[in-house]
Amino acid sequence: MPADAEPMRAYMKSEMPFWGVKKPARSAAQRPVFATWKPADAAAWRAGVADVWDAATHREQRYAAIDLLLERRFRALRDADSLALMRRMVVEGAWWDVVDPIAVHGVGGLLAAFPAAVRPTLWAWATDADPWLRRTAILCQNRHRQPDWVLFDHAVEASLDDPDFFLRKAIGWALREHGDRHPQAVVDRVARWSGRISPLSRREALRKQWARGEALALRE
Repeated sequence: MPADAEPMRAYMKSEMPFWGVKKPARSAAQRPVFATWKPADAAAWRAGVADVWDAATHREQRYAAIDLLLERRFRALRDADSLALMRRMVVEGAWWDVVDPIAVHGVGGLLAAFPAAVRPTLWAWATDADPWLRRTAILCQNRHRQPDWVLFDHAVEASLDDPDFFLRKAIGWALREHGDRHPQAVVDRVARWSGRISPLSRREALRKQWARGEALALRE
């Protein structure tokens, strides 16, 4: 495992070092530890996640904090107050391997469960100066069967003109995910945003439609 540490760090362009522990081994080591932890309430759970996050000296510990945040056994403790912790982890993590699981599985879950409390914050994140909060606002509905299209459009349109690679990739990925269930809605949006949407976002968004022979009119 030590031999994997530097290649893993280099691949992730991480200033924080790795131990070289890959996900299967990390998950196996965490499982019995997580199973014995019984936080008294949501506040104690949030504090525990924050403790693991803050104590991290290696990136695998950051991953452990994310796994603890998203652990299925603690789903009932993920209330609207958890959004502040997720925000801090997104801003401090500031890279796709940290941000994406929090955005899709953490923030997305909160939006589905507590839309009235969470939606206004995500609306604000969509135009935040921090690109990782904007990426989170774009990606957070990836697993939603029926997305809030008004919120989604707001999040995408706020970043359409930004040259940042990770925002453009997020736009394409989010559109592609929604295209599985709402293909026409995605094709319509790509057409509507023609001239603003980047080639990268457009290509990612329509990849599955093109593979199925759909959206041919948008090739040109």
